[in-house]
Amino acid sequence: MTNLLTMSYQISEEYNSATLAKLIKSYETILKNIGEDIDREGLMKTPERAAKAMQFLTQGYDQDAEEILRSAMFREDYSEMVLVKDIELYSLCEHHILPFFGKAHVAYIPNGYIVGLSKIPRVIDVFARRLQVQERLTHEILHCIQDTLNPLGVAVVIEAQHMCMMMRGVQKQNSLTTTSAFTGEFRRVETRSEFLTLIGSNLH
Repeated sequence: MTNLLTMSYQISEEYNSATLAKLIKSYETILKNIGEDIDREGLMKTPERAAKAMQFLTQGYDQDAEEILRSAMFREDYSEMVLVKDIELYSLCEHHILPFFGKAHVAYIPNGYIVGLSKIPRVIDVFARRLQVQERLTHEILHCIQDTLNPLGVAVVIEAQHMCMMMRGVQKQNSLTTTSAFTGEFRRVETRSEFLTLIGSNLH
């Protein structure tokens, strides 16, 4: 039996080598400009690590969210609400390039097609892994699902904390920003209320 404590593994990540080289130079310049010594031991690999992190955190620019949904669409005669809630979300604020993070709740009412449930979190990641504002992110997720699946309605709610509010600026540690957007049947009070009740309940 393989010893899981000693089993080695590698994380598979792909980077654009030309972009990576430019980003490394940029991070070297930033570190120098804030007064750091890029040749000291602790920082020798920091520009490369930061460059790879930035490529990873912005990989959504190279991904097609609609294609992800189309890859797992299935005909199904189901016309009740489908809800995926508490989806972890991490993004970068375009104003300060600082993280904001939280959770997304997404629901849709099928109109002849359903989609593989794992594709909804992947769609969120595509748009979150770009420089963003929470308001735009909410609408991009909504419109992608609406335009691709053509359901009877879509609902998206995002709750997030913003490091630009927590680490600098007003420095409010417990603030939470909530954004929402609705189409179709979710514009009806009854349907929207059912959705909001479900995302606030613990049905486990």
